[in-house]
Amino acid sequence: MKTEKQKLLAAELKNKIVSLKKSANLLSYSVDKCRAIGNKNDYSIQELEAFDALTSRFARTSDLLTQKVFGLIDAILLEEPGTLIDKLNRAEKRGIITSALIFKEIRELRNLIAHEYVNEDLNTLFQSILKYSPILLTTVIAVESYTDTLFETDF
Repeated sequence: MKTEKQKLLAAELKNKIVSLKKSANLLSYSVDKCRAIGNKNDYSIQELEAFDALTSRFARTSDLLTQKVFGLIDAILLEEPGTLIDKLNRAEKRGIITSALIFKEIRELRNLIAHEYVNEDLNTLFQSILKYSPILLTTVIAVESYTDTLFETDF
C-alpha cells in the first residue's frame, strides 16, 4: 500500500522523468551535431560552441538520471539514502542499468566537466562524452520503462 509520502515522491518522479526526456532529446541532438563535426586538432568557434553544448547537456542528463531519478526511485521503494555507488548498484540490480561501473565512469566524466575542463585534452574529453552518451540515452528509455511498470504496482 502506498503511503502519502510515496505518492508525493511518485508525482515528483513523473515530473523528473519529463525533464529527463527533454534533456535526453537535447543531448541526442548535440551528439548528432558533434559526431558530424568529428575529431579535429583545431575547432572553429562554432564547433567549440557545439561541443560546449554537448558537454553541458551530457552533465545535466547524467545528473538528472543518477542524482534525481535514481534517488527518487530508491525513496519510493523505501531504500535508505546512500552514496552514488549505492544508487548505481541498486539500479543495476533492478535491471535499469547494465553496469554500475560504467555509470561511475560517467559520473567521473561529469565531474570533470563540472570542474572546468579548460586544461584537459579536449579531443579526449569530447570523444569520451560521445562514447558514453548512447549509454545515457539508452538508460533514459530503460528508466522510463521501469518507472511505468513501477507506477502500475502498489510498490
